[in-house]
Amino acid sequence: MADLGIRLEAKMSQSLVMTPRLQQAIKLLQYNHLEMVEHVQEALLENPTLEVVPESETGGNEGAEALVQKASDVQKDLVEQRNGEEGTIDWEKFLDQMNDRKGLSQGSGGTIHDDLPPIETNLTYGESLADHLLFQLVMVKCGEDERVAAEAIIHNLDDRGYLTVPLDDLGAEGFDPEVLQEALELVQSLDPVGCGARDLSECLILQARVHFPEDETFERILQSHLANLERRNYLAIAKDLGLEVEDVVEYHRMIQELEPLPGRGFNSDDARYITPDIYVEKHNGEWIVSLNEDGMPDLRISRYYQKVLKGASKADKEYLLDKLKGAEFLIRSIHKRRQTIRKVMESILKFQRDFFEHGVDRLRPLVLQDVADDVGRHMSTVSRATTNKYVHTPHGIFELKFFFSAAVKQQAGGDMAAEAIRSRIKSLVGDEDPKNPLSDQQIADSLKREGITVARRTVAKYREAMGILPSSRRKSMF
Repeated sequence: MADLGIRLEAKMSQSLVMTPRLQQAIKLLQYNHLEMVEHVQEALLENPTLEVVPESETGGNEGAEALVQKASDVQKDLVEQRNGEEGTIDWEKFLDQMNDRKGLSQGSGGTIHDDLPPIETNLTYGESLADHLLFQLVMVKCGEDERVAAEAIIHNLDDRGYLTVPLDDLGAEGFDPEVLQEALELVQSLDPVGCGARDLSECLILQARVHFPEDETFERILQSHLANLERRNYLAIAKDLGLEVEDVVEYHRMIQELEPLPGRGFNSDDARYITPDIYVEKHNGEWIVSLNEDGMPDLRISRYYQKVLKGASKADKEYLLDKLKGAEFLIRSIHKRRQTIRKVMESILKFQRDFFEHGVDRLRPLVLQDVADDVGRHMSTVSRATTNKYVHTPHGIFELKFFFSAAVKQQAGGDMAAEAIRSRIKSLVGDEDPKNPLSDQQIADSLKREGITVARRTVAKYREAMGILPSSRRKSMF
């Protein structure tokens, strides 16, 4: 019979505990440049023991190696200062040494990016479509009910300028159906023409009535034959409307000059922009990796709290020690973050040197594990270091994840990056004859002649992923 009694048993086991400090370090690594600057500014407001090192004391000419050495020295001193009681530091000695070094700088100082304009100069705000239409509505003579209904319609337009709800739904909110119809016609008469339409056909018809008011054929084509226009089935349109094929082709040419998305020239969102986290540039034949430290202040622990700590009460000392530990951890974490990101970027540069020398077509297959093994970090660390971060290169600004691409096996041996194949397909389509576009099989054959073996269905998959239409819909008749 099994023994079901209760007994005490001791055993040893290991488990990973996510301490608050470890969670903070992980968050810092995931932050991009703008998020990191914002986090440091918040830390300066919340932690009184942190302060910014004045520019007059930073020197501005220390190289990255000197800063790394300083950080290493400070970290070594911190280890030596632990006095046997776990988790304690001789903070008075630490403060003296921090002030002697005049702050641990995170900036690279004196780099070629010192003369870059501030972030806010890259910021622009566009007028929203709703604001543009409402401004015109103020200057139009109409009844109060019609004006209120028109405002409701404008606020229900999407980014394209199309009305997203049926008029019946607006009528359920208390608007008279006749007033709603008049308000809709009023909105459709505003600039840009085509706003307030409920589908593509109506949008183009509204524009055709303005640009070609005396020709009703446009409206007949747009009402009944949009699908035939898309398929270039000019014969069916000519037969149904009693026109010559050449006339239908000319109508199609003029219809293509209309705007299918009248609201696309307006911006209703907050301004969005990308600030590179890293710069990779070539100087004197050597590739240089530098971090963007614009807006990132140099931090140190305030000298004032060195004096306060000595004469503080027990409660004040506990508070200050907690803040001092937080400040010390933040300074060391920022340095380790910079060091990790730099090592990861240098490793990517080593693996993808052909890309930096020649462009996207020379991108090679790469996975996170390759970089992790090269820099001696866990793959999850590399993943966090490359998330939501961008690098400025001679070929443009790219997200770091862009450099990790799946491998496509080649019959001649070796692998090729899928991103490089997509880039080559895009180039072939861009150089094709618009009147005789390349089919997927022709693209596959062209790639094969270049030594790139890829199936037709793979070409179709990559083409669709890039938003490129099939050859039948890319063909131009004029």
